[in-house]
Amino acid sequence: MSAAPLVAVVDDDPRVLESIENLLQSAGFFVQTYGSAQQLLRSPDLAGVACLVSDVSMPDMDGFALQQRVAVLRPGLPVIFITGHELGAAALAQAQRGQGLLRKPFEGAALLAAVARALAGTRP
Repeated sequence: MSAAPLVAVVDDDPRVLESIENLLQSAGFFVQTYGSAQQLLRSPDLAGVACLVSDVSMPDMDGFALQQRVAVLRPGLPVIFITGHELGAAALAQAQRGQGLLRKPFEGAALLAAVARALAGTRP
């Protein structure tokens, strides 16, 4: 029997982290949460992450910059973006390089479906 995939979640809002962690754990995933992009980048767990869920708007390093850094360290790692902000055309184009974009508040089923697609290697 194989272990459940590790999903990393990065968001600067602790309530969002807790909510997503509970949702993903209830679906059988191992979850590691991070309050900033830098926390994830410094974590030894990055090597075992199967899917990354990242907020777009965070202080210090946004989700797009995080995706670029992670792509160097873990090429091919699927990234799902979440945001509570309206995005301009350029930001939407950047989001398309990921495995999807969910607008807060989103349905739990939508995030679970996006994670399942990302782990299966299919695009939205």
